[in-house]
Amino acid sequence: MGQKTHPIGFRVGITRRHDSRWFAHKKDFPRLLKQDFEIRKHIKKLFYGAQIPRIEIERSRELVRILVHCAKPGVLIGRKGVKVDALRQDLTKMLGSRVQLDIFEINKPELEGQIVAEQISDQLLRRMPFRRTLKKMLELCRERGAKGVRLQISGRLGGAEIARTEKQSWGQVPLQTLRADVRYGYAIARTKYGTIGCKAWIYRGRFGEVKEDGVLRKERRNNGPDA
Repeated sequence: MGQKTHPIGFRVGITRRHDSRWFAHKKDFPRLLKQDFEIRKHIKKLFYGAQIPRIEIERSRELVRILVHCAKPGVLIGRKGVKVDALRQDLTKMLGSRVQLDIFEINKPELEGQIVAEQISDQLLRRMPFRRTLKKMLELCRERGAKGVRLQISGRLGGAEIARTEKQSWGQVPLQTLRADVRYGYAIARTKYGTIGCKAWIYRGRFGEVKEDGVLRKERRNNGPDA
């Protein structure tokens, strides 16, 4: 029927952990959920150039632990840790509790769907030819070890009066296989002609077979794979 399931939400609780991991009573849940949204929005706005595809949040009674995965940690940390200290102070004021910031570097940003989608969006904002942009990003993902790539942009491409969709793909992207490690990303390019949606699906292999930094990733049945 042409219906699509979100590749990340489809695998949460099976091969992927939740990005927010905490428990709250019914009366506190909306407030804490809004806080999580504001935390992610604040960090992405201040450090968009750090290429942050994922922000995880863990809470306890006295501590809020924020795990930031980024491709350019130097942009977020700053010289001698000045920027990360300022960010920690801002989040402490915003949340009213102690904050612990952990930063993890992504060695292959071309295999992260969110980063790829944002890079395509940036290129479109610079008025680069959309077909050349898609082809270049697909080749980069392929060279870095992706087993399958699917890229899609939709909108008034090239300033055309009628919106349309452009797709490019290579390899296999098994969206119905739960053990498949598919990284999905979505970004919006707000051009002078209108908004253009950019989507990216990147297949990295199956869990239990994918190697990161030369180490075989472990698979957990209950909590999902190690992050």
